[in-house]
Amino acid sequence: MQQQMDASLSTLVLSIGSSAAIALGLAPEPATGKSMKDLNIAKFNIDLLMVLQNKTKNNLSADEVQFLSRIISDLQMKYLEESKK
Repeated sequence: MQQQMDASLSTLVLSIGSSAAIALGLAPEPATGKSMKDLNIAKFNIDLLMVLQNKTKNNLSADEVQFLSRIISDLQMKYLEESKK
């Protein structure tokens, strides 16, 4: 039996962030269990998070702002590291 997931901002951010992490090769692809690296997809997903951040400005709680900012920052750092390789 599968657990019901709540649709929330944090779930959306984690979903997009997970897609970016998979594209950076930080986590295996769920369907195949294999790691892949596609920096274009990673950048697209990071950019999506930044659009979300801009469009929700002044509409989020302090915790939500911090959560979203931290995920974007972490992914940007990993993206920079991977793009230098």
